[in-house]
Amino acid sequence: MNIETARLRLPELTSLRFFAALHVVFFHALSMQLFTGNGWLQRVSSIGYVGVSLFFVLSGFILVYTYAGSPIVPGGFWRARFARVYPAYLFSLLIAAPFFFYVATHLPIPFFAWASHHMKLASFLPLVLLQSWVPQGAMSWNPVAWSLSVEALFYFLFPFVLPALAKLQRGALFIVAGSCWACGMGITGWYAWSNPDHLAVIGPQQMSSFWLNVIKFFPLMRLPEFILGMATGLIFLKSKNSAKAAGPLIAVGLLAGGVAAAYSSQIPFAMLHTALLAQAFAAIVYGLALQPKWSVFLRWAPLVLLGNASYSLYLLHSNIMGMYFF
Repeated sequence: MNIETARLRLPELTSLRFFAALHVVFFHALSMQLFTGNGWLQRVSSIGYVGVSLFFVLSGFILVYTYAGSPIVPGGFWRARFARVYPAYLFSLLIAAPFFFYVATHLPIPFFAWASHHMKLASFLPLVLLQSWVPQGAMSWNPVAWSLSVEALFYFLFPFVLPALAKLQRGALFIVAGSCWACGMGITGWYAWSNPDHLAVIGPQQMSSFWLNVIKFFPLMRLPEFILGMATGLIFLKSKNSAKAAGPLIAVGLLAGGVAAAYSSQIPFAMLHTALLAQAFAAIVYGLALQPKWSVFLRWAPLVLLGNASYSLYLLHSNIMGMYFF
């Protein structure tokens, strides 16, 4: 049986989940040309895929905040995660099934090319949360569900990684966090420099390039973001925190995100997609966890409710948009 450590609730982070999901929604709406423009909303929406990176960092932080300091039994933890995540995930697959199977088998659309040629795998892998281990098929069935396949690895490893990280002192945890960010930057930087797919243009419109899909979807490529979130959570728990630090942390994180949005066309796509903003997101999460007085608007009940519903919003929105778009 898992015993969750009783700590103060962090409704600010629940609300943050809604904004992360909304960022992804706007990215897909822009990609499907459901809205256009050249203003700030278009610039911010154009990098909405980074919302998934925020989810990965936040997931590591929240799990540490919830479970650190208490015994954790892997089987009990896994059952609890499965019960929390899989029912809504399966429901999203059922909702997506008629659209996906019809389009993949009847329409020659490049986005569904891999699934059309590997229908058995495209049908099986998402059911068992393994689609991201085959990067070319990561977006089969319900495209956004690839991130749940990645999270499944995180959940599997968490009971083993947490005790190892929890033994470290704050200084060592800072090194772990920095090393995770450097690892992600190194891998994505290598891709940007070497361009192993030999692409003339590297961007979110590239859906079938093998190595780019590895960088984007393969679970081990995204593991540093989760461990960075875990390290940040442990630093938070081991520190004498002051709400005064919240403002600078959040400001730095938001500034980094704003600069990334403003100059996204000049930043290598692979780096921006997978690694660049992980440290910025960790700063924002840490700052909001300090619960400064001015963050009271994030404790507003309707906003927290939206945060609790963000998982369903994330899982269902692309299918609803896809049905409308087609």
